[in-house]
Parts: sequence; structure tokens; C-alpha cells
Amino acid sequence: DPDVLAIKQTLYRTSSDSPVIHALMEAAHRGKYVTVIVELKARFDESRNIEWAHELEKAGAQVVYGVKKLKTHSKILMVVRREPGGIVRYLHFGTGNYNEKTARLYSDISYLTTDPDLGGDAAAFFHTVTGYSEPRRFVKLAAAPLGLREKILELIENEAERKRRGQRAQIRAKMNSLADPDVIEALYRASAAGVRIDLNVRGICCLRPGVPGLSENITVVSIVDRYLEHSRIFYFYQGGRRLLYIGSADMMPRNLDRRVELLVPVEDSRCRRKLIGILDTYFRDTVKARVLLADGSYTGRPAAGRRKPVRSQEALYRAACEGVAAARQARRKVFEPYRADGNSV
Repeated sequence: DPDVLAIKQTLYRTSSDSPVIHALMEAAHRGKYVTVIVELKARFDESRNIEWAHELEKAGAQVVYGVKKLKTHSKILMVVRREPGGIVRYLHFGTGNYNEKTARLYSDISYLTTDPDLGGDAAAFFHTVTGYSEPRRFVKLAAAPLGLREKILELIENEAERKRRGQRAQIRAKMNSLADPDVIEALYRASAAGVRIDLNVRGICCLRPGVPGLSENITVVSIVDRYLEHSRIFYFYQGGRRLLYIGSADMMPRNLDRRVELLVPVEDSRCRRKLIGILDTYFRDTVKARVLLADGSYTGRPAAGRRKPVRSQEALYRAACEGVAAARQARRKVFEPYRADGNSV
């Protein structure tokens, strides 16, 4: 695209023949200003990432080898494009790596946007992690290790305070692991205040749900199925505003203290509805869901009465297939004219 001026991206895990890196190399060859943050301490991928970093440098890209003393785990891409109305920043935020192999095996969330505030935050983020500039206060993003934990704690406490005032309050979250003591204590306080909390934690969960006087308003389910559950989604009722976030971080000390992570608000109404629908599907699972008990054991959750069993991954997979089919059908209904030179308009 001749109007693309610059591309900036983080890379954590790469594949052996990454099409993403080949595209970045081609962009650099074509004169785009390409900046790539390659994390050299990505476990099991260290040597591969070093090789790709050297290839990107040969292609003319600016390569930054992570951030000193921190592991860059965030998933962010920014494409800067010249358009008739001015410069536009196209942004991608994700919960999964830019790796086409794991993309076939993991369940992840991707968010595409041109939101100006997020664009400004993304630009500031790249300035910070690629140079010596002081981290600035973001407008919408929250980043670890400088504020992400505090943002999560603030959101949890807001729900607890609303409940204490007699308002409706609810927290729902999906993540790989929950082990951070501060976050767990905040969830306990919110539960004691009467906040309804539903958590989908695939792996490690150090929170004990269902303990009288401590966590009786918290339920935790784990889902292990065909695809590795890898997405992080956070929902806060917030007086009916229904705040939705996605992120690269699990609620663990290593993620919140020793990694560069991002928490991204999703404000588009259609995308928010989709995220809420995804959470609803997971919490309705009666086939693969296992409920965590107060003693640390897990038990199944069979369908109640004559209700049809729900297997969340299958339901979401079918919905995705139907969406692709509908999109293809819509494209077939569009007439695409050709000019006299034989090229499409």
C-alpha cells in the first residue's frame, strides 16, 4: 500500500517460517518505516527470535530487543497510513501471539480499531519501549508494570463500593491464571460486599470460591477442550455502563510486575456485545466446564433438567463458521464493475 508510512509491532512468539515477519521484511524493503520489538526471552523461542531479529535488521527494519529487566509480552500492532483526511493509525490489540501456528490451536481475542485516543496511546507506548522516554500517562490503555494492577484493583473496588451503596454490581472475567495476592484480596472484599463474581480460569487459581463470609459470591470454572483457552476478557457492570477490557496479562505477579503488558478497553458497541456473548457462552458450558470447590477440587456441571448440554468451544466454533459463510454469501451479491483498462474499480 503506497499510503502506508510506518508499521510498529511487538513480537513475542514466532513460527519457523513466519508470514508476519516476511510481510514486515517486505514492507521495510519497500521503504516503510518498520519498527519491531522482538522479545529474546520468550521461553522455547529464544534462538528463533534472535534469527528473525537479524533478518529484520538486514531488511532495514529497526529492531529493539525487548525492554531491559522486563519481558515484553504485550500484543500490539500499529499501521500509520496517509489518507485524504489526514494521518490515520490502524491498531490491532490481541491476547495471543502473532504466530499462525498457535492461532490454529489457541482461543484468543483480537480487536481492530482506529480510535484516536487508543492511537495516541499506542504511539506513546512504542515511543516508551523503543527509546529512553519517560512513560507518560495513557488516556485509555493501562500498562504493566506501571499501572495495570492498580487499574484492575480500582475497577474491582468500584464495583464493591456501588454494591455497598445498594446498587447492582457484577464482575466477570476470563483468564489463564489467577495468582496475584492483591487481586485475590480485592475480589474477596468485593464478594463480602455482595458483588456477584464469575471467573473462568483455565489453569492456576489461588482464589478459594464459595467460602462462607469470604467468597460465597464467587464462582470459578475451568474449561479444557480442543483449543487452548488463552483469551483474557474482563467485564465490570459499572452502574450499567458495562465496561469491557481485553488484555495480554494474566492476574499473576510475574505478569503485573515483571512484564510489559497491556489492558485495552473495548468501547465499540458491537464488539462489546460480542465479548459479552462470548462470556455468556463460557459460563453456560455444561460439557467441558469444571467448577472449582472451596477445598480446591473440581466437579462437573451437568445441564439442569431437560436443557440441552452446552459445549462452549463448539458453540463458538459454529458461530464463527456461520459468520464466515454469511460474509461470503454477502460478497457474492455485490456487483464489481471493471473499467475499460480491465482493472476493477
